[in-house]
Amino acid sequence: MKLFSKEQIYEADRITEKKQEIQSAELMERAAVQIFNWMHLRMQGAPVKIHLFCGIGNNGGDGIALARHLQEHGYHIAVYVVNYSKTRSKDFLVNLERLKSRKVWPEFLDSDASFPEIGKDDIIVDAIFGIGLNRAPAKWVVRLMGHLHASEAFILSVDLPSGLYTDRKVENDAAVIRSNYVLSFQAPKLVFFLPKTGGYLEQWEVLDIGLDPKYLAETDTAFRIIGKNEVLPMYIPRKKYSHKGNYGHALIIGGSVGKIGAVHLAAKSCLRVGSGLVTALVPECGALPLQTNLPEAMVATANGTTHINDFTAPITANAFAIGMGLGTEAKTKKAFSDFLKKTDAPLVLDADALNLLAQNKDLQKQLPKRTVLTPHEKELERLIGSWENDFEKLEKAMAFAARLDCILVIKGAHTITIDGDKGYVNTTGNPGMATAGSGDVLAGMIAGLMAQGYAPLNAAIFGVYLHGRAGDIAIEDKGYQALIASDITDAIGAAYMDLFKVPEPSKEAETNEA
Repeated sequence: MKLFSKEQIYEADRITEKKQEIQSAELMERAAVQIFNWMHLRMQGAPVKIHLFCGIGNNGGDGIALARHLQEHGYHIAVYVVNYSKTRSKDFLVNLERLKSRKVWPEFLDSDASFPEIGKDDIIVDAIFGIGLNRAPAKWVVRLMGHLHASEAFILSVDLPSGLYTDRKVENDAAVIRSNYVLSFQAPKLVFFLPKTGGYLEQWEVLDIGLDPKYLAETDTAFRIIGKNEVLPMYIPRKKYSHKGNYGHALIIGGSVGKIGAVHLAAKSCLRVGSGLVTALVPECGALPLQTNLPEAMVATANGTTHINDFTAPITANAFAIGMGLGTEAKTKKAFSDFLKKTDAPLVLDADALNLLAQNKDLQKQLPKRTVLTPHEKELERLIGSWENDFEKLEKAMAFAARLDCILVIKGAHTITIDGDKGYVNTTGNPGMATAGSGDVLAGMIAGLMAQGYAPLNAAIFGVYLHGRAGDIAIEDKGYQALIASDITDAIGAAYMDLFKVPEPSKEAETNEA
């Protein structure tokens, strides 16, 4: 699923109207019908009061058109026009006249108006601002938003929460609707998935309003959503006549005194994801615990009792994961630098390997092309510098990835994999995964996929998806608070199995078929 910019959405509207020979008001009607169908399927005429707050642009026109359909089907509605400007869109006026012809008279709200009473069991439809918003809402509109929130009523937003920009930061937290549910036309918006903007909505769903399919299919976008349908084509099935050597040998390099567990998590996850062989290269203090607790992995020791002083291993690996629990001691740093100078193997760098890169910019020049870096937000900041908002962060991350020809896996609630000017937004995972060692598991999984022959970008995207899905499966038994990193590792097999499960049809699908 593509994440279109607002300019691309406007162009899709224009092309659709031209090719399908329809007026823009007809497209608005489609949107309103789709919202009504969604609501009617779930409410079935329930005697609840629906308050529709409509701006005077096209988003407000959607809300006004929706009000007409709700009224025609006997719903108890109250319609308010948020009169924030003297300029009204053409299609808003068309639908306003249609509503008035049904003897429904909206209440016009302005800076002097008293706000209506709303019960906590009522429903609010938020259709005040859409993607065209380009300036901060007026102070009285912000007060109206606060009034809506104070009602504690369920808020359903049309296309996106009012006050939320699609391409820049929010200046005033109080000037954005906090939606319980967003019905987004044709595709979700990138801001639904970013740390500083995603919190303005709880859930979202896409409604198909019939935009030109050729334009949607052929238009390239900077960001894409990654779900099961996107990763399934990446999956490489195993052949019947094969052996462990066919699925690669991964080398996990890391660990220091007190932090051998990080290597254990990465190595076990590397095995779980399917690497045929896994060797862990650790300081001497790590040999016994690893050999005892992870019999499926081989263990090699580097010079150094408490820290790794030499990255030389007695094997030829197909992929490496480096950095978990590594430390940043001077001898470790030198060993890392010496290793980078003589390798062109597929690498996954995590944790202290990233910190060493941040400390020494010259090391960055030595990275093999297509190296995968897996920073959390603070590690990313050390690599690319600080940022003012999520959009600047993504811009800097893309420039960094393009300059080094590397792949950045920016870990978070919606992990985003960056490859040059492209970003892949993951949809799996949950808050329970905010636990020590979760990143070590991910690094091991990506290295295990690369060892099996997955291209670095596919390994990153697929690994992130499986990692999140394993976390989702694990919380079904553990819950958010009790989830630990090894639970994610233990659920990797179930995440693989889930790839091939056929979902049961929803009530909505059954209704449509009927």
